[in-house]
Amino acid sequence: MTVTDRFLKYVTFDTQSSETTGVTPSTPGQRVFAEALVKELEEIGLEEITLDEKSYLMATLPANTTKKIPTIGFIAHLDTSPDMSGKDVQPRIVAYKGGEIVLCEEENIVLSPKMFPELEDYKNQDIIVTNGKTLLGADDKGGVAAIISAVKYLKDHPEIEHGKIRVSFTPDEEIGAGADYFDVEKFGCDWAYTIDGGQIGELEYENFNAAAAKISFKGLNVHPGYAKDKMVNASLLALELASWLPAEQRPEHTTGYEGFFHLTGMSGTVEAASLSYIIRDHDRTAFEQKKTLLQELVKRMNELHPGSTTLELRDQYYNMREVVEPKQYIIDLAFEAMEASGVTPLVKPIRGGTDGARLSFMGLPCPNIFAGGLNFHGRYEFLPVQSLVKSMETVIKIAELLAQKS
Repeated sequence: MTVTDRFLKYVTFDTQSSETTGVTPSTPGQRVFAEALVKELEEIGLEEITLDEKSYLMATLPANTTKKIPTIGFIAHLDTSPDMSGKDVQPRIVAYKGGEIVLCEEENIVLSPKMFPELEDYKNQDIIVTNGKTLLGADDKGGVAAIISAVKYLKDHPEIEHGKIRVSFTPDEEIGAGADYFDVEKFGCDWAYTIDGGQIGELEYENFNAAAAKISFKGLNVHPGYAKDKMVNASLLALELASWLPAEQRPEHTTGYEGFFHLTGMSGTVEAASLSYIIRDHDRTAFEQKKTLLQELVKRMNELHPGSTTLELRDQYYNMREVVEPKQYIIDLAFEAMEASGVTPLVKPIRGGTDGARLSFMGLPCPNIFAGGLNFHGRYEFLPVQSLVKSMETVIKIAELLAQKS
């Protein structure tokens, strides 16, 4: 079975996660998928296969040498995004020659380089696309397929010397809970890589520092005909505070290392209103300054309208760079493995988060490597077959080079 065959098989499992169920895994389909992977890992001949009650799956490919080699891990997630249905995915492989790809003729759903110019980078390659009615699931079933195909290859080619390799497949990454119950000690690795990146070549060890904020406003509602000098409109307080935040620090005006305040939700009446924000910045000092600014604006609002405004602020995760960068050899190994596989590394910051960030601060340094897909979380998602193959080859080469260097 090729890595492409595996991927096409895996996307038939409906593993869309949910933020509303309050259980782990958040949806039963993830458990079904994990149990299917257990059988597959058993057939391959992996050892120490465990699937716990939360659906964290771990397994071992034993070392095939007596050399002292660090134990490394490879991690991917079972779930797909709640943003779009992952049920009844119908992928097809297109021999792409350029131009538009009609995903669904009857509904006029078209994958076009006018909207997605990166599509043109994959001319004369085979591309896996959707039928325009679901997401594809390359995030992160591409990673699952690459890891399992890689360990199968190493198992079938004992002439490639390698140390002990651990693999893990985790639930609920897409709702930010993928590391919640991950047992780092049980995994037992010196370091690991998540295979959860996008386009071919991506190598990421920097991500946002992240916080979430909810600002609540208390108003005073009286009849509008008699409101003079009495009414306090909570919704207007919310709008006023929102206007105080720097407009240039919104997501639509930022790129690269620039952070932002992102208004993710709002509700309001005269009596009560609320604003929900996520705060992001790669630089820890700038991140702390953003949180301080929000606290100062809430204080200012309460000076103008005593007792009107409260702030709930919580950190979500931090930039893994401060953990990974002191161990530069982890990055260097992945960089060299990509080059040896014929891939040009693209080292860049993640404008988002990753399970690897949380795992890094839990004691498992864990940069992120490409799985090859693009346009994640929607109907226009696609996966170049060559990129998926190169992801698998990079995993193999990391194991091989590590043994050679040890």
